[in-house]
Amino acid sequence: MRPDFEMDIDMRRLFSGLVVAAVLTGASYAQNCQRVGNQTYCDNGLSGQRVGNTTYWNDGVTSQRVGGTTYNSDGTSSQDVGNQTYYNDGTSSRRVGNTTYFSDGRQCQQVGNQIYCN
Repeated sequence: MRPDFEMDIDMRRLFSGLVVAAVLTGASYAQNCQRVGNQTYCDNGLSGQRVGNTTYWNDGVTSQRVGGTTYNSDGTSSQDVGNQTYYNDGTSSRRVGNTTYFSDGRQCQQVGNQIYCN
């Protein structure tokens, strides 16, 4: 789903939410992303700027965080429950330490302000 990205979106456990959500909800698959202040840059061309609880993505989608739920203007959403995130497409992810494991087998690891996905 999209940036839940929030990716803070409480820095969504530093922004695995942010990137992870961007990874899942974006039309493009974010492989590696870096957060610099309120900006997020991914190597697939996706970038976003967080203003308050809203992230504006360069592909025209916006993400708004309300409590533990992220709503995206493209109709996708995700909800956090503890260290689990549930996406409205039926997938989910779980954060363990600095690694996020997705139900489709992908993994993302946070190192400082960067997130690396495989």
